[in-house]
Amino acid sequence: QVQLVESGGGLVQAGGSLRLSCVASGRMFSSSGMGWFRQAPGKQRDVVAAISSGGSTNYADSVKGRFTISRDNAKNTVYLQMNSLKPEDTAVYYCAGRSGWRARLDDAYNYWGQGTQVTVSS
Repeated sequence: QVQLVESGGGLVQAGGSLRLSCVASGRMFSSSGMGWFRQAPGKQRDVVAAISSGGSTNYADSVKGRFTISRDNAKNTVYLQMNSLKPEDTAVYYCAGRSGWRARLDDAYNYWGQGTQVTVSS
């Protein structure tokens, strides 16, 4: 069973930066596609970014040029660097993994973390 634990959320002013981390347990991390999702109050959960096992990345249009997803397979960790944050980025951010190497924005994910709150003040 894969477990995902996120960290790095918090309160930041608009224009600021945060880096989220997600540590995965299990031996399958290096061969798994990984993604970051977010859910704002009253809204559906949306994909933010995804990274394949080989490091290919995909981003939602709303975060392109501001967010960067990366992974360190030696540390079983995936990151989300968030720059130029906006109040509309406020949400609970979830790390997710899938049983497959690919990571397209519309792929299904099998494993989920508990989420970390990101709040951007104006």
